[in-house]
Amino acid sequence: MNRDNDTAPKEDTSVHKIMICGCGGSGKSALARRLGDRLGLPVTHLDMVFYDEDWNPLDQEAFAEQQRRLVAQPTWVLDGNYASTMPIRLAAADTVIFLDLPALTCLWGILQRRRQHRGSDALSRHLRGRLTWGFVTYILGYRRTMRPKVQRLIAQHTTSRAITLTSRRAMRRFLRSLPTDAPQNPSGPA
Repeated sequence: MNRDNDTAPKEDTSVHKIMICGCGGSGKSALARRLGDRLGLPVTHLDMVFYDEDWNPLDQEAFAEQQRRLVAQPTWVLDGNYASTMPIRLAAADTVIFLDLPALTCLWGILQRRRQHRGSDALSRHLRGRLTWGFVTYILGYRRTMRPKVQRLIAQHTTSRAITLTSRRAMRRFLRSLPTDAPQNPSGPA
């Protein structure tokens, strides 16, 4: 037994830059808000960056540039998929959380969010228009089509901690495992 563990270098377990990805309805935005509150980190939902007030999308280069600005900040939580620009976030994150929940759980999450907010915020109003058969089939096929791509991107582009959470219960346990006495974020909200 090595008694010199106290002098051994400690792994840096600090969490300052968190990227959250996963299927629509998996709980990315809710987890991002809770992590931001718990850890005192500013939260940015990429849907709110990608779309303008009238829900017109940014062009690809402008969206990539916005993300480069966001990841240059000292602390952040970013939630959203956008696989084409995922390498930007992966390269800068110290923690990557992949929400790999079953399709029916994700669909239920979307229905719950719609019922809960009932158009009370801009994102909910936008999502009402997005709940199409095409979106439902995307959710149902996410694990088969998108999950391998996301997992490959995470494996190729990150040197950070990668955490996969596969249920709402695992998400709650993960949140409970984090420190509760986080300092207030000096850089303010994103």
